[in-house]
Amino acid sequence: MIKHPNTFPRWWPPGTGKTSLCKALAQKLVIRLSDRFKYGQLIEINSHSLFSKWFSESGKLVMKMFMKIQELIDDQESLVCVLIDEVESLTSARKSALSGSEPSDAIRVVNALLTQIDQIKKHNNVMILTTSNVTGAIDLAFVDRADIKQYIGPPSPGAIYKIYLSCICELMKAKIISPAQQMFDLRQLEVMRFMQNDATRLSLQLRDISIKSHSLSGRTLRKLPFIAHAMFVQSSSVSLEDFLKALDKAVERQFQERADLTRD
Repeated sequence: MIKHPNTFPRWWPPGTGKTSLCKALAQKLVIRLSDRFKYGQLIEINSHSLFSKWFSESGKLVMKMFMKIQELIDDQESLVCVLIDEVESLTSARKSALSGSEPSDAIRVVNALLTQIDQIKKHNNVMILTTSNVTGAIDLAFVDRADIKQYIGPPSPGAIYKIYLSCICELMKAKIISPAQQMFDLRQLEVMRFMQNDATRLSLQLRDISIKSHSLSGRTLRKLPFIAHAMFVQSSSVSLEDFLKALDKAVERQFQERADLTRD
């Protein structure tokens, strides 16, 4: 038997890479188990496509979907990874449906999904991965079936530094940041004990910006270098020092916008 969980839900705040991580996990699993399986298959399920305007049809669509999945699982040479994104759409709490706040057809969908999961979990060549932003809306019976439940928050300052550094390197290659200058990764800065000198000054400045950016989502972090250039740089190319100043302003602006939205 393969020692891996059959059901692996992940829930994070929005924009932190839940779906990307699940895809990477599926790929890594196929590589690690290449001695057991000749190939792997990733099935991505769009939860919203399983809902019908016709009463009782949604539950039937779920069952048809799992019949197709079962056909793939029957091939014992294949490792099948099923990714259900935004699983709360399919597994909304039945308590809400019973209280009348949700359509009663939602109960049929949840029941059908739970039944089908129980049937395919007996196979050792399938893994179900799910993501969710709204954990409180998920039916407890589904949560109880999960072998691993894991929460991971927004990127750490170290991860943010790597995101910014990769963006800056790409901008240097495109000569948007010019001239190109050496930037140290965190491991190199740590070896140098974060001592500030002419060589490390800009890298340490980027580290300070990364610490300031903590709590921003990965999706937002990827946009910030673009926003910095678009809003705070007045020329087609810019020096690294001036770009870091612009990036710092873009981060401050992002937090200000968040505060304004919260007040509204």
